[in-house]
Amino acid sequence: MLTTPLILPMQDDVEPTGFFATIDESVNSVFAPANKFIADIVFWSPPFFPMPWIVMWLLAAAIIITFYLGFIQVRGIKTAFEVVRGKFSSPDDPGEIPHYQALTSAVSGTVGLGNIAGVGAAVTLGGAGATFWMVLAGLFGMATKFAECTLGVKYRTVYDDGTVSGGPFKYLPVAFNKFPKFLSVGLTGLFAVSIFFFGVGGGNMFQSNQTYSQAIEVTGGPDDSFMANSGGAIIFGLILATIIGLVILGGIKSIGKVTSTLVPFMGTVYVIACLIVILGNVTEVPAAIVTIVEDAFNPDALTGGFIGVLIVGLQRAAFSNEAGLGSAPIAHSAVKTRRPVSEGFVALFEPFIDTVIICTMTALTIIIADTPFWNETREKLADDSTYEYGGGVAVTSNAFESVIPWFPYILAAAVALFAVSTLITWSYYGNKAWNYLFGEGRSRDIVYRIIFLTLTVAGCVLTFTEVLGIADSFLFVCGFVNLLGVYFLLPTIKREMNEYLADRKSGKLYQLGRDDKDKDIAADQI
Repeated sequence: MLTTPLILPMQDDVEPTGFFATIDESVNSVFAPANKFIADIVFWSPPFFPMPWIVMWLLAAAIIITFYLGFIQVRGIKTAFEVVRGKFSSPDDPGEIPHYQALTSAVSGTVGLGNIAGVGAAVTLGGAGATFWMVLAGLFGMATKFAECTLGVKYRTVYDDGTVSGGPFKYLPVAFNKFPKFLSVGLTGLFAVSIFFFGVGGGNMFQSNQTYSQAIEVTGGPDDSFMANSGGAIIFGLILATIIGLVILGGIKSIGKVTSTLVPFMGTVYVIACLIVILGNVTEVPAAIVTIVEDAFNPDALTGGFIGVLIVGLQRAAFSNEAGLGSAPIAHSAVKTRRPVSEGFVALFEPFIDTVIICTMTALTIIIADTPFWNETREKLADDSTYEYGGGVAVTSNAFESVIPWFPYILAAAVALFAVSTLITWSYYGNKAWNYLFGEGRSRDIVYRIIFLTLTVAGCVLTFTEVLGIADSFLFVCGFVNLLGVYFLLPTIKREMNEYLADRKSGKLYQLGRDDKDKDIAADQI
């Protein structure tokens, strides 16, 4: 996930100075009232259970879909592996990118700063037990991803030139077809506006700002870095925009190729670092797991009791993997396949990779390291919830540093790679929202990309805190609209799922792994 009111950022944003500071303050002052109004609605929580209603909406959907589809995230894992390996795919399938690239493109939008900073904040605020609830929610979220990504492919449009347009923009009008037209169009339009606004704000400006911030940190800090000035910010932003531009100008095929290399690389580096800490203290792993389970049901006084640790863990998962928000189906819809539900099986892996594996390994690293900084910070936060401790990244970095003294530098590089991959993926999401709002066409795409890359540079110079706050809220508005549509189309998803599993069992599905000329059954009959 990217940035939310409940996740502390990597570090303080780079504050603009001089002329840029004046612009920043003026824009923030205009948007501040709107930000508060929208956030109060989207993140409202009842007094008796202080969890935002939108989080409960996402979690309830994950549980309902899991039961309705018969725990497909458990019984469908073997099939999912077969699909990712291309066992049921042929070069003739319609679409733009293979299953593996669709998965890495979507994962690059979810795996990011939140997996490092957000988990650090979660186990600091909620203790070790927050990890248990985080993992549980991630496992249920796998079913949500299965459902929404199946729909993203089923109702997509494949054009004559082979390009694809899909996602909630295509299936929401179908889901809402019994609503009055103004309501159906209005809800789908609200989704598009929200995705676009977050794409150019939270998915773009925030990421470029934090990448620049990390570059300053590793080149001497705010006081000594040669980059810590407006000129340095503009130059850095132009370089970053050029890199992003070279990728996104090639469309989803180019994005898929880059993310299929970048995501596994950065994920591997980070996981290896976690394993160094975990395996270096392997005798402490059983005790850490016991602590996670025990603290989930019997938390210490620092976490605010059982409800406190439950809420922190569930929030962390919901805000980490984006299950139900409708963003991932946009990337998955470009997949090369004849059977929409095949991509639902692929999407099962997203929450598993993001929340169950990466977030859990981060949490284990912090718990096993058990640094004085982490323990002291938890005590101070229990006394004063506004205590500034540097955010979750400080906790995570400190845990790594206790075992690998030089790792904070590698962490800075990993943060930059996470941010760049997120920028690339959200540029595509925003582009599809732009197409829905203003129509499709090369000239329209060029206008959008110019706007996106301009704001990439602006993100390094300006913070627009209040604007980004509104963008965060809008992303979760997407969750409400998207899941409402998914509920209406659940029978369609279940029918597609059952037919696919039956065809796999009978052997008919294996025909899809051949070229069209070699199939024993006509391609349109499989």
